[in-house]
Amino acid sequence: MSPTRSRRRLIAGNWKLQFGPTHAAAHAAALRDRLLAVEDVDLAVFPTAMSIPAVVDTVKRSNLRVGVQWACAHAEGAYTGANSPAMAREIGCGWVLCGHSEVRGDFGETDARVHAAIRGGLKHGLLPMLCVGESVEERAAGRLREVLERQLEVAYGSLHADEAATVTIAYEPLWAIGTGVTATPDKAQEAHAVIRKWLLGRFPEFVAAQTRVLYGGSVKASNIAGLLACPDVDGALVGGASLDVDAFCAIVDAARR
Repeated sequence: MSPTRSRRRLIAGNWKLQFGPTHAAAHAAALRDRLLAVEDVDLAVFPTAMSIPAVVDTVKRSNLRVGVQWACAHAEGAYTGANSPAMAREIGCGWVLCGHSEVRGDFGETDARVHAAIRGGLKHGLLPMLCVGESVEERAAGRLREVLERQLEVAYGSLHADEAATVTIAYEPLWAIGTGVTATPDKAQEAHAVIRKWLLGRFPEFVAAQTRVLYGGSVKASNIAGLLACPDVDGALVGGASLDVDAFCAIVDAARR
């Protein structure tokens, strides 16, 4: 299913609501020093918004890139509590997570707002990382393809091919987020192949060929090798394990092989 593979692997850490500025800077410094020699895998971290400036300052001139965990479509205005993509770019972010399952579930994020966030990110120079995935009930009902294709169709919306090619996708089955349960490599590949096939049907072939599709859901050093062996798995969006320097670095090491 995967077009000729030339995609560079990406390992990203989502720190969620952990690590205030002081702790985040120390954690980022430890990662920076341990991963300094990594040149064959792309690396990104997503701190909580209040810690982004401290992390950006810590990792500048290193191979670690920083992203914001959520941003709305608006650069400024009367949007209390929102994160601006323009301001995220101004403080040094290069990435924006769009549609993470916890934002969808906890804050009612809709597919339409995910599309708007992708557009807002692109407009202000942020690389979007689109999160998609099904619930345990949806998978049990055989609705994997239906759910993923609906999320993808609305999230990509009217993006033209060159814009679409800048989006990274993170497949995160909701039943594996923070549960300790990881999709087997076969289940992960099944979902990633659905995503790749949709891209092939929706855009010119180069979009599917270069779009990185990451796996996210209780990723650990003990299971990453099997996941990365799948032809359509191009890296990982790491949650809990990204809070541990040794665990995250072990995942990065596995991605280099």
